[in-house]
Amino acid sequence: MPIIVNLDVMMAKRKIGLLELAKKVNITPANLSILKNQKAKAIRFQTLEEICKALDCQPGDILEYKKE
Repeated sequence: MPIIVNLDVMMAKRKIGLLELAKKVNITPANLSILKNQKAKAIRFQTLEEICKALDCQPGDILEYKKE
C-alpha cells in the first residue's frame, strides 16, 4: 500500500506508549496497534484529529504517500 503510517515514529518522538495514547484518543489499544503496524485499511478523520491533538503534530507527520 502506498500510504505509510508513521505513528510509531511520532509516538517515539513524543515518548508516549501505546496504552497511554489509546486512552487519550479513546480508541482500543488493539485498533491503535493495527494502525501503528500498517494493517489498517482506513482511518476516520475524527480519530486522526484526536491522534494529532494527543501527539501535538500534523496529519502529514503521521501519514506519508510513497509511489509503489
